[in-house]
Amino acid sequence: MSHDHHEREIMGLLCEYCDRVDRGDLDGFAALFADGVWGIAGDLAAGQEAVRRVLDNVIIYEGTPNTRHLMSNVRIAVDEGGRDATASCCITVMQCVPDDFPLQAIFIGTYRDRLSRRGGQWHFVERVIEPNLIGDRSRHRSDMA
Repeated sequence: MSHDHHEREIMGLLCEYCDRVDRGDLDGFAALFADGVWGIAGDLAAGQEAVRRVLDNVIIYEGTPNTRHLMSNVRIAVDEGGRDATASCCITVMQCVPDDFPLQAIFIGTYRDRLSRRGGQWHFVERVIEPNLIGDRSRHRSDMA
């Protein structure tokens, strides 16, 4: 398999992460870390159940958190054997709650990932979130109000 093919598959996984949280599929989001760790640098949750517990504070409005995760400056490096990879990207999280919270960036940071290929698919081993600029997250997480 070519490196380009691996990079496309990894990009698909990175996009799936954003899509699941933006659709409000918090169980599906947590499942991406069944055998991995996820969280803000210094405070990582290991495994699907632990990740899902962290998401208990996400506020859902009629099925979604009214967010859009926007990735940019994506960099992917796949090892020679095509079994391990690293990735990083800038992330901007936008949110809008009609009649209450105008569209705005609530979080800007960097995702740093370690990934592995098992069973013919890429999986997260670790996603560390590095905050850079933090806005008003009071409509996104109940513990931020």
